[in-house]
Amino acid sequence: MLPFARVTIIGLGLIGSSIARGVRQHMPSVRVTGYDADPSVRETAMAIDLCDDVADSAGTAVIDADLVILCVPVGAMGAVAAEFASDLPSDAIVSDVGSSKESVIEAVRAALPLATFIPAHPVAGTENSGPTAGFASLFHHRWCIVTPPEGSDPLAVERVSEFWRRLGAMVETMEPTHHDRVLAVTSHLPHLIAYTIVGTASDLEEVTQSEVIKYSAGGFRDFTRIAASDPTMWRDVFLSNREAVLDMLQRFTEDLTALQRAIRWGKGDELFDLFSRTRAIRRSIIDQGQDDARPDFGRSHE
Repeated sequence: MLPFARVTIIGLGLIGSSIARGVRQHMPSVRVTGYDADPSVRETAMAIDLCDDVADSAGTAVIDADLVILCVPVGAMGAVAAEFASDLPSDAIVSDVGSSKESVIEAVRAALPLATFIPAHPVAGTENSGPTAGFASLFHHRWCIVTPPEGSDPLAVERVSEFWRRLGAMVETMEPTHHDRVLAVTSHLPHLIAYTIVGTASDLEEVTQSEVIKYSAGGFRDFTRIAASDPTMWRDVFLSNREAVLDMLQRFTEDLTALQRAIRWGKGDELFDLFSRTRAIRRSIIDQGQDDARPDFGRSHE
């Protein structure tokens, strides 16, 4: 039995459009309604037949929904939820896809105090955005972390979890605060580092922009992929998860200082031990099927 019959997706960017495509592929009998605040996005969604229906307001979009998924930047979650609060069916479940949880739970609860809210975070994505960037297989063999607030209805949690399993994801349940700390080190800090490195390279007067682009092989090229991610989304992520991000950034700064000392004083053994440990972590990620083991990450050079 399908967990939901009528799904509404608010926000039709990469994740929202991928959910719509995934539902169409894996749960074709489920009716999908979409809404996006940007009229041009709504026009594109209609042109590519992304959803069964594209509404012209958030309230209209949710009026008969079983499940409403907020696929908007985390800083906008509360305001968007408030837009449809008076039209939300009393038995509907509201969820989201944000990569920070404590601040989102607080904002959505303030806007929808009586609603059943079961947050979730699919740990998947690309640097691309917009309704044409999505694809049905985005969540296949990727983790989706469901983060129910304390006291949540177990049946509602299971329905949201089963929805993501139907989209091909592996589901883990996690306490919201713990989720925010885990993601601060596995996702948010790497993005912050990527933005910084790419920004530093572009600011160096002795290295021209053409040289940065021309010689962008290996590590720097991969940093630019991360740094090309949606700026609005990541601005909101850092501000909404600031405590965990600042905590992890302090730890990283201390480790970076230790690495700087090791290089300055020629401590080769210390460097080798660190690089050996980090290489083992890379192998573990590949062993768990979370990345490609082929040379150069499976890139084609034809």
